Amino acid sequence: MTAHEMNFDGLVGPTHNYGGLSYGNVASQSNSQTASNPKEAARQGLAKMKALLDLGFQQGVLAPQERPDIAALRGLGFSGSDAQVVEKAAREAPLLLAACSSASSMWTANAATVSPSADTADGRVHFTAANLNCKFHRSIEHPQTSRVLAAMFADPQHFAHHPALPAASQFGDEGAANHTRFCRDYGEPGVEFFVFGRSAFDGRYPQPSRYPARQTLEASQAVARLHGLSDAGVVYAQQNPAVIDQGVFHNDVIAVGNGEVLFHHQDAFLDSERVLAELHDKLARRGGRLQPIGVPRDAVAVDDAVRSYLFNSQLLSRADGSMLLVVPEECRSNPAVWRYLEGLAASGGPIREVKAFDLKQSMQNGGGPACLRLRVALNDAERAAVNPGVVLTPALYQELLAWVDAHYRDRLGEADLGDPQLLLECRTALDELTRILKLGSVYPFQTN
Repeated sequence: MTAHEMNFDGLVGPTHNYGGLSYGNVASQSNSQTASNPKEAARQGLAKMKALLDLGFQQGVLAPQERPDIAALRGLGFSGSDAQVVEKAAREAPLLLAACSSASSMWTANAATVSPSADTADGRVHFTAANLNCKFHRSIEHPQTSRVLAAMFADPQHFAHHPALPAASQFGDEGAANHTRFCRDYGEPGVEFFVFGRSAFDGRYPQPSRYPARQTLEASQAVARLHGLSDAGVVYAQQNPAVIDQGVFHNDVIAVGNGEVLFHHQDAFLDSERVLAELHDKLARRGGRLQPIGVPRDAVAVDDAVRSYLFNSQLLSRADGSMLLVVPEECRSNPAVWRYLEGLAASGGPIREVKAFDLKQSMQNGGGPACLRLRVALNDAERAAVNPGVVLTPALYQELLAWVDAHYRDRLGEADLGDPQLLLECRTALDELTRILKLGSVYPFQTN
């Protein structure tokens, strides 16, 4: 049975704002408190989805979360009507309201870790929602994420869903942003690559000194167990603490992989030779051949990689066997990065083409093309079992554009988050979206 990779991009939510909430994310912090444009952000994301659909790639949509999160605010002591909760939070704790209004679920690479059926013990596609407990504004996402994923991948014959790991620092899990799968073919057993920043229990692993290491080894191991992965199909690697301290808060800021190709910076991992050797050996036993593309620091400095988000890119397999690299427009603006990419595309290697997309609204908040998508490898039967409402088509694209234009503001500042009308606008939009995407009642306000 044939299999293909499908990308599910997060729709940018109506409360997209620059709260500067993500310590360790250079772009997020540097654009803190500036006004955002939610409408433009959503349109930019949809434009990328449609462009890839037109190129023949399978594309889906993942709905945003309800924001502000009234339940979270109530749990922190704010009371009254929903409007009063927003008003009190804006008056008494505006930074907390900003956290509970974050549209960070748009970065669906953090939504979950996904293992295809070819790798799992029970032959189903497994999803584990990420607890994201390093940051409060993201730690409140996983219950809603689980509901939406369950509505998208509902057939228990094909899909298995696991709740987030315990909400403790020892099991910090950031989802697919620290997970890559290598394989000869999407439908064949592959090697799942888990990258962690620290160990919670083993003091032998060095840690960064400036910024937090968000993913733990113990979380990665737990996900592998939950998904029923064999030791022969798993490789663990530690992220280089030095690059975390330079703003590489997830592995997908310094490396991206697809098929048999690993595109990575020279300084991405600790003990790179061992990591690459283990990946090579285990993939070879699965019938594949690892093709690492290491970018030398002399060609692209880590700082340039972080600012351009060179590695926060999508690496996509085309029908002719070559690969397309989807990068943010910021790569074109960086002379060293663009010079490297032009040479890469002309080198005759597996990456034959580079396409740059304008994702400025997302980039200014710290997320590039790779952050915006969750990859799911599906065979024909599994693909047929996906909720058809979330599969992007030209007609759905036009409907979503009209939905965005009808419901989204074109400017949102910090003071606007305290407007109870924004909550009403968000709920009205999401209520209509669940009808468009055929999700059912997945939001708390629809069931209370």
